[in-house]
Amino acid sequence: MPLEDWFLTADERGNPDSHIPTWCGGNTAEPLIHGRTYFDRLVSEVEALRDGDHLFFTDWRGDPDERMRDDGPTVAELFAAAAKRGVVVKGLLWRSHMDKLAYSEEENRTLGDDIAAAGGEVLLDQRVRRGGSHHQKLVILRHLGNPERDIAFAGGIDLCHSRRDDAGHHGDPQPIAMSAAYGKHPPWHDVQLALRGPVVGALDLTFRERWTDRVPLDQHGPIATVQDKLRGADLHADRLPPQPPDPPECGPYDIQVLRTYPAMRPPYGFARLGEQSIARGYTKAIKRARRLIYLEDQYLWSKEVAQLFADALNANPGLHLVAVVPRHPDVDGRFALPPNQVGREEAIALCRKAAPERVHVFDVENHAGTPVYVHAKVCVVDDTWASTGSDNFNRRSWTHDSELSCAVLDRTPDEREPRDPAGRGEGARRYARDLRLALNREHLDRAGDDADLIDPDEAVRVISAAADALRDWHAGGERGPRPPGRLVPHETERLPWHQRLWAVPAYRLIYDPDGRPWRARRAGTW
Repeated sequence: MPLEDWFLTADERGNPDSHIPTWCGGNTAEPLIHGRTYFDRLVSEVEALRDGDHLFFTDWRGDPDERMRDDGPTVAELFAAAAKRGVVVKGLLWRSHMDKLAYSEEENRTLGDDIAAAGGEVLLDQRVRRGGSHHQKLVILRHLGNPERDIAFAGGIDLCHSRRDDAGHHGDPQPIAMSAAYGKHPPWHDVQLALRGPVVGALDLTFRERWTDRVPLDQHGPIATVQDKLRGADLHADRLPPQPPDPPECGPYDIQVLRTYPAMRPPYGFARLGEQSIARGYTKAIKRARRLIYLEDQYLWSKEVAQLFADALNANPGLHLVAVVPRHPDVDGRFALPPNQVGREEAIALCRKAAPERVHVFDVENHAGTPVYVHAKVCVVDDTWASTGSDNFNRRSWTHDSELSCAVLDRTPDEREPRDPAGRGEGARRYARDLRLALNREHLDRAGDDADLIDPDEAVRVISAAADALRDWHAGGERGPRPPGRLVPHETERLPWHQRLWAVPAYRLIYDPDGRPWRARRAGTW
């Protein structure tokens, strides 16, 4: 299977300012489903670091008191202890907006202060477009002298409250405030990748490009700069140690690191016109879809993204789209809720117009009937190409904020029938199929029996039947045993005209803005 059929070539990446590899061969990737699984692994890996090793991280939000295990340590304790052992600890946290606006400026600042007091360095990074954020969630651990032990974690899970949930979906004991529909401890579904091999070097470079960029950390007005100076914020990055050689090859996975950086002024030195390799990578893969696009996403709201799915459905009469999304937005309120609703309603309606019988959208609940907030960002195409990252299926993630995703192609064919669901002669791949089946099993309450989920058409039938049964059980007064499974058909409602009048422009301009250069906007390209 020629990798350039699925992966972007160097020219297709569209960012000549970066030295990131086009793709990396010889890796492993382990999906860590749920924050409790990820946090437990992260503690073990960080505690193995010794004097002179590296711990680099980026995040959208970091809560210093978030416990990584039931009995600790907290995020701050874990990273500070590493710094005290002589580990080189460096972090980039989005500066964020005020806590009064339901953001995390104080939490991010406090985490940085705690780590700095132990000898590390964390910068609050506001090098974003106005209204934008740094949304990458990345931890890189390098073992000097033992590169085979190097590991990186990349995906959708922040180092903060509400993320430490598990398959039972009872929520994190340390929750954040969300829509009342999710209860006091919002159940949370998410995925992070544990990565080994040369791809760790590419992710290390991604961190270093941001760290060493000459654009000042404070942007968008003198008030924030004055506040940071009064608070003694570190506004100047210290020199990083030299980048170690890439870890040796260790597995059968080819991995392409995909990113989003907006076009902004002053421009990033490593992406002077921005980078939309996430949008371009998804576009290339989805255009090749023939049987099944399976995705899990927090938002799934953008006409541009939905049009990509609609075009693929129109071009391929055997193609199904299965999407797992949250039942409700994470916020409620008279002014916050409608813009969140209108984007998804428009996107799903556009897809269903293209193929009403082949678009299947579900949300998730736990066994108590409480909705589960789907924060995962996963896409599997024809059980061949799979991506997991920080990016959502919307214009903001594809053009406006900083994002990071890893697309994986496994060299190992999957021998289970159908071996070649797309009929291309390339065959299904073990990693992509296993990832989809692992997520399907959890949502359907399956312990290990997934023979009827391998064929795409049969999988769609089984998933839809289980979701319909659970919906009907609720609608019938919940008489008798609860049907197995946690999926329910997702329902959207078209907002009345008087709400759409203001919610649509608010959604397009504030919630889902466009970060492309004007030339790309006019041409309608990524």
